[in-house]
Amino acid sequence: MERFRVVYRIFADSAAEAMRRAHDVALEQTVEVPADVVPQGFIADEIVGKVGRAEMGERGVFDVAISYSPDSVGTELCQLLNVIFGNSSIQQGVKVVGFEPGATIAERFAGPRFGIEGVRARANRPKGGLISPVIKPQGSSPETLAEIAFRCVAGGADIIKDDHGLADQPMAPFEERTEKVAAAVARANAEFGMSALHFANITGRSDELVERAFFAKRAGAGGVLLMPGLLGFEIVQQLAADPAFGLPIMTHPSFTGPFVLSPETGFTHAMMYGVLQRLAGSDISVFPNVGGRFGFSAEECVSIADACRDPAGIGKPIFPSPGGGMSVDRAADMAAMYGDDVVYLIGGSLLRHGDRIGEAVTAMRRAVDAVPGAR
Repeated sequence: MERFRVVYRIFADSAAEAMRRAHDVALEQTVEVPADVVPQGFIADEIVGKVGRAEMGERGVFDVAISYSPDSVGTELCQLLNVIFGNSSIQQGVKVVGFEPGATIAERFAGPRFGIEGVRARANRPKGGLISPVIKPQGSSPETLAEIAFRCVAGGADIIKDDHGLADQPMAPFEERTEKVAAAVARANAEFGMSALHFANITGRSDELVERAFFAKRAGAGGVLLMPGLLGFEIVQQLAADPAFGLPIMTHPSFTGPFVLSPETGFTHAMMYGVLQRLAGSDISVFPNVGGRFGFSAEECVSIADACRDPAGIGKPIFPSPGGGMSVDRAADMAAMYGDDVVYLIGGSLLRHGDRIGEAVTAMRRAVDAVPGAR
């Protein structure tokens, strides 16, 4: 049984202190007892994390790999995440910067059902970036949202994504909204020869989530949008692993900012929006784009895209999906930065075009296609 490894960035005054802290992490993430009371034999030899060497980067910054037994995880994603960064996430000066699943964990957690190739096949877009307008704003009626969706598909959209703020509000109740938007997308597909997919936003109590996802499928949605920062990663894995569901999943970054914004705690951007989303089973990972209103750097965004598409990553490579401040004017630069395998979110800026919103989507399509495989 092959152990899996987690690489922690530990902030310490010396290598000796970093190693001491790493041994504390190895205990904290597994047995959660002092070293002198760890039972000898199987628990000490297998369950307790095994600490590798400390590698110094910048002064006072050390990367240490700790390996763990798959027996400490079982088959639950929740427990895998708990071992990776449970109690230690509450400590200062420890950040997760890498994850190597090993053969055993990779077999237990298959990751995305569709990945890049599967989503492309469903959207009938064999090459080039995919265009994904976001229908909004909150407070609109189902009819208004459906009309926006129809016009965007007419303009060449590949994916119609619900805004993550569309839940089950009285202005546009979930079931009515989903039925009308899915019907509008289907009508536009038939009229304009498209294969656009509607991704319905799934929210609600834990006992409602699966049923709402299946309702969206019955209504004609081509995928679902989930927020693992709010709903948990388990619902992503549950739907991704269920062959009866069989729709692509897009994950949204809402509520995850505190996991990545500190330089000394949490996860790297690549881990949170690349590795963990892929591990859970997301096919498309949404994240804030550089130059938008959220402040991610170009380096951070590229690291996310690389983690999503890494051939050596867990399961199938998935689409990175930059959004937040995207516009037609930035399309060419973003295509040059991200290349072909990317889903571009366009949100509020599209609404400036009013009834000519479809023309703006067409312009985005042309701008993206003009820079094929630039990266």
